[in-house]
Amino acid sequence: MDIFAKCQEFTAAKELKEAGGYPYFIPLDETEGTEVTINGQRLIMIGSNNYLGLTTDPRVRAAAIEAIHRFGTSCTGSRFLNGNLQMHIELEQRLANFVGKEAALVFSTGMQVNLGTISAIVGRGDIVITDRDDHASIVDGCRLSFGQMKRYRHNDMADLERVLKQCDPKAGKLLVVDGLFSMEGDIAPLPEMVPLCRKYGARLMCDDAHALGVLGQGRGTAAHFGMTADVDLIMSTFSKSFASLGGFIAGDEVVIHYIQHHARSLIFSASIPPASAAAALAALDILEKEPERVERLHHNAEKMRAGFRALGLDTGNSVTPVIPIIIGDDQKTFAVWKALFEAGVFTNPVISPAVAPGHSLLRT
Repeated sequence: MDIFAKCQEFTAAKELKEAGGYPYFIPLDETEGTEVTINGQRLIMIGSNNYLGLTTDPRVRAAAIEAIHRFGTSCTGSRFLNGNLQMHIELEQRLANFVGKEAALVFSTGMQVNLGTISAIVGRGDIVITDRDDHASIVDGCRLSFGQMKRYRHNDMADLERVLKQCDPKAGKLLVVDGLFSMEGDIAPLPEMVPLCRKYGARLMCDDAHALGVLGQGRGTAAHFGMTADVDLIMSTFSKSFASLGGFIAGDEVVIHYIQHHARSLIFSASIPPASAAAALAALDILEKEPERVERLHHNAEKMRAGFRALGLDTGNSVTPVIPIIIGDDQKTFAVWKALFEAGVFTNPVISPAVAPGHSLLRT
């Protein structure tokens, strides 16, 4: 059998294109603040992860430009070898201090953080436990590891305890959870998870890709609950609130040192470009100096969520700036997306496997 046969059989995207309702890989001509331009048409952007509005901030732009003038456009090597800048070290130190950990390690993307960290920590005989709604990067990191993967029902602490009880007490255990779930905007119940981790001897890693700059005065989910010391590893990205590209893992120095020398996605990948590192540093400066941005974000999100609910729309359990409009049916979701797009509003249609079957939504 030809291994490419599946490529010929995949027709769903072509059918959507032919029907004039293909919502993915749309090229943006310009982006400026809360609006984008597509084929000369201005649209209101309500699907972006630019939570603090920093991607077009003049200070962030200036920092990125200055870094290019100083270092060029690329480090042209792995951080393990010739691609390690003093700027990377400074960024790591600042991030560790910001999230309240001893050390941090910067990767080229957020995806690479989860791929490298989980596969480095979870080895043969170990067990990694995840929420069924965890991000795909967590799932893939687990698949790359040599450990056993177990999953529990979304935010169901009784089911989490059931899974933990089934684990070999002699096995090393890592629980990995999204702090703020990226599609439906609900939050992991860390106050209930931490006691379970202690009871069954599991370490806890929190993916704060969408929580950094959003929860806990911008410092993430653990800070939101006042539990920074109780979360062993904190991961996040720069592609949301930090107006850049890249990611990091933070924790105890001895653990970060181990990951630094074992994470293949770090060692065998070129380092984060100078402009990206400088932009992230500038964004962090602004967040520390202007915490009112986080307050304004939540004020706007609550106003938007209340408006959606007043219209009779289902926003699920969202309590954050990630606000879904749950529709349920794939075709209806695409139809609503198209109607909004043609009316000048850009949203994100999300279907299975990004969400559970029958739970299709518009992610705003």
